[in-house]
Amino acid sequence: MSNISQERIGEYIKQAFLVLKEHGGSLPSRELLDILSEKLHLSDVERAHYEKSGAVRWETTLRFYSIGTTKAGWLRKQKGYWILTPEGEEIAKLPPKEVIQRTHEAYGLWQKSQPKIEETDEEVETPSEGTQRSLELEQAESNATAGIEEYVRNLNPYDFQDLVAALLRAMGFHIPFVAPKGKDGGVDIVAYKDPLGAAPPRIKVQVKHRQEKCGPQTVRELLGVIRKEGEVGLIVSSGGFTTDALVEIQKSPVHIEAIDLSNLISLWQKYYEKVDEESKHLLPLRSIAFLDDEE
Repeated sequence: MSNISQERIGEYIKQAFLVLKEHGGSLPSRELLDILSEKLHLSDVERAHYEKSGAVRWETTLRFYSIGTTKAGWLRKQKGYWILTPEGEEIAKLPPKEVIQRTHEAYGLWQKSQPKIEETDEEVETPSEGTQRSLELEQAESNATAGIEEYVRNLNPYDFQDLVAALLRAMGFHIPFVAPKGKDGGVDIVAYKDPLGAAPPRIKVQVKHRQEKCGPQTVRELLGVIRKEGEVGLIVSSGGFTTDALVEIQKSPVHIEAIDLSNLISLWQKYYEKVDEESKHLLPLRSIAFLDDEE
């Protein structure tokens, strides 16, 4: 089977960074790979599967070489997401050949005990045992994240709203109000720090469960109902936020927090043990331990 050239791998990395930049700096790794599979005009060789693992050739290659980019500080990986750093944005401006050369250098500095990757047109067919486990861990995290996100996206709007309320309770807030079915606009949830709502902050929450990103109009609507001292805003949007919405939040005269789907799931995982048993069915999770050789 023909090898994937080093310059081509540099193109993988460069295009991955450019796609991340186009999407606000972060994407689930599975979604990123799906976009790249259309963008890179892959050959049959690149799309082929390894005999032993069954993994897709080009995907495994990119995941392997991305280790060097994380050690260089160009890319961060968190719970199935790839996150581009400002340094990574600068690297994406370089030609593919220089990108892969820099990646080799970064990987070599990270783990000198690993066999050095020669700057030739040969491909690393068999990663070390430790590196292979690291790749398997990343793949497992990516698959788990994609599955959880799909599950949440398929919730109906009322269950999604109840999930947000359950999370706030698990975080220690008292919830005196959750909007009934049929109500649209205004405040969906009210959260207090104490049972009587006497102590700040008192949180007014808008919940948006849709594919489209939340725009600045939602921010303005929430600002319109924050009237008392000690009140703050929270917008939970499963579709994320537009750049204009985030700018509107930043310039808001009162504090407004924005939580997208990734942040919501991370918080649910963090506080899951404190979620009441009746509400855990909204997003049931199970923890599984993996050996992580990068630690």
